Amino acid sequence: MSETRWLSPDEQRTWRAYLTAHRLLLDEIDAQLRRDSGIPHAYYEILVRLSETPGRTLRMSVLAEGTRVSASRLSHAITRLEERGWVRREDCPTDRRGQLAVLTDDGFAALAAAAPGHVEAVRRALFDALDAEQVQSLGTISRILADHLDATGGETGPPEA
Repeated sequence: MSETRWLSPDEQRTWRAYLTAHRLLLDEIDAQLRRDSGIPHAYYEILVRLSETPGRTLRMSVLAEGTRVSASRLSHAITRLEERGWVRREDCPTDRRGQLAVLTDDGFAALAAAAPGHVEAVRRALFDALDAEQVQSLGTISRILADHLDATGGETGPPEA
């Protein structure tokens, strides 16, 4: 059994500051989207990912992987977005077991209406607090962490429902 590599006092402060900042940032972004557009951040991310693909269509499994949620959690979200008329499901023409999520015109319009407020909230909550060098450092660090976790499988993979 290997010995535990405890965090140093500086690492512990950094970890806790990161956790607090991450939670506050996500809470702020989610609150703005819900208040101004009635869209939870998780649904907004789904709409964005669909809007950025050819035909505004993605296979459900690819969408689940991209948003890092379980298939069942994504299915629930897609059902809610279908109820609003923003997304529809279609059978995959190349695989009878697969399904596609398709962003509708109404969904695209809802996303377009929500985007300016969302971008302003991100700017206020994150970028206005940093200078240009800090933004560059944050980008570098974020890419390093994402690449590291992606390469190691994040140890646990996507969360389950």
